[in-house]
Amino acid sequence: MQSRQRQLNNTGIYLRLSKDDERAGESLSIDNQRLILQMYVAERGWNLVDEYVDDGFSGTDFERPQVKRLLDDAKTGRINTIVVKDLSRFGRNYIMVGQYLDYIFPAYGIRFIAINDNVDTVDRNSTGMDMMPIMNVFNEWHSANTSKKIRAVLEASQKAGKYTSGCYPYGYLVGEDENRTAIIDEPAAEVVRRIYNLRIQGLSPYRIARMLSDEGIPNPTLYRTKKDGSKINRRVPNWWSHKTVREMLADPTYKGCTVQHRRSTISYKNHNTYWLPQEEWIVKQNAHEPIVLVRCRAPNARVAAYTTLFRDLSIAPTADTR
Repeated sequence: MQSRQRQLNNTGIYLRLSKDDERAGESLSIDNQRLILQMYVAERGWNLVDEYVDDGFSGTDFERPQVKRLLDDAKTGRINTIVVKDLSRFGRNYIMVGQYLDYIFPAYGIRFIAINDNVDTVDRNSTGMDMMPIMNVFNEWHSANTSKKIRAVLEASQKAGKYTSGCYPYGYLVGEDENRTAIIDEPAAEVVRRIYNLRIQGLSPYRIARMLSDEGIPNPTLYRTKKDGSKINRRVPNWWSHKTVREMLADPTYKGCTVQHRRSTISYKNHNTYWLPQEEWIVKQNAHEPIVLVRCRAPNARVAAYTTLFRDLSIAPTADTR
């Protein structure tokens, strides 16, 4: 008995907060979860081995860095008791949560406790364990319902003219007005105008990319990194690719037009994206000041069809460059 008690002392606490949960306020905050879990472990005299925090991650899948580390530590025996504030913190996918609690954790001798839901896998006959399947289904329904509401709000904002993406393409900055209207970033815009002029002169995207690279002009990723001082976790090449040039020539943003709602995720649990039918795209003409004067049309779903945009090219770019 004493040996088993020592075994149960090796505890890991798991904390999670998604961006949607932040709207719920302090009750779901990371600090609040940490306080509750630490007090629970301390009151029982258990050994707190580690804490695992996924801040800003959805609970609909288990591709979360800290929950992966938690599960690895549990399977290797570093911890053998997992404590969470409630079941929804561990996950909102009822199939996967049930799989861990009913099969995987028992197979590894891992005790799981969800404090607010009165779930403790040591007592399989408790009311909390009886209610666990229902609570898991409700948690997933809550996630699905929240996702549906967010999509509706996002689509309504786009139809009202608000730009909802994180940033504008190279050549623009995000405005500070309510609609986040694009503002021309003149140093980058000069490069954009030059690309269009070179294409009008008959140069291919390959030749344009090679010319920009030879002149040492930073590509869009490097330019943004140097401009805002941000760091990225991968090495960025210092050359231009023909694909980047093609995409810029196809992008209607440079003509003063925004096209949103082009892609969507498969579901609230599967975050892979797919192209929406073109008739569902949300197109706003004259949304902001253009960098080049070309009649705006919604691009094809495949940016490789960039050449169709040049059928509408009747006026040269607004500024001439070399």
